[in-house]
Amino acid sequence: NRLNYQLEMEKVLRTLDGTRPKLLLHACCAPCSSATLERLSAHFDLTILYYNPNIYPPEEYHRREAELERFVEQAGYHYPVVELPYDPQEFYTAVKGFDWYCTTLSISPMKDPVRLNELGTELGRQYGVPFLPSEFRKKDGYKRSLQLSAEYGLYRQDYCGCEFSAKARGIEKY
Repeated sequence: NRLNYQLEMEKVLRTLDGTRPKLLLHACCAPCSSATLERLSAHFDLTILYYNPNIYPPEEYHRREAELERFVEQAGYHYPVVELPYDPQEFYTAVKGFDWYCTTLSISPMKDPVRLNELGTELGRQYGVPFLPSEFRKKDGYKRSLQLSAEYGLYRQDYCGCEFSAKARGIEKY
């Protein structure tokens, strides 16, 4: 019997009682961030962490980061976008300054929300920063990300980002 991560997130949100705790939001790209930011900005003081050391090639990595910054600015969000280098230890250090952390990845129908939430929860326990359970594709989250992408003219990539997914889809990058 699988947990409903949307309901789990709603339970957490009800416990906030109008406070705005700081949340570090891992963002993979602008389209996945669009509806996620719309949903979380009412409850948290966000810092957006663009961290994708698997993106290939570097030009694609930088294009996605620039598009994320453009969206955040155009949509009128006043949250910082932080980009970390490819060093995973930097991520663990950065996470320690937040009350919660989360990722935009669960908005994608191509991602496994159970695995994402299990990993997020485990890493949260390991590093002492709770993971906000989520499945952002629920409640038409993915559909809303498509609408916002069209509204803001966002670049929507045609593969997840790594060299292997590009090759699997027959995409030659750079």
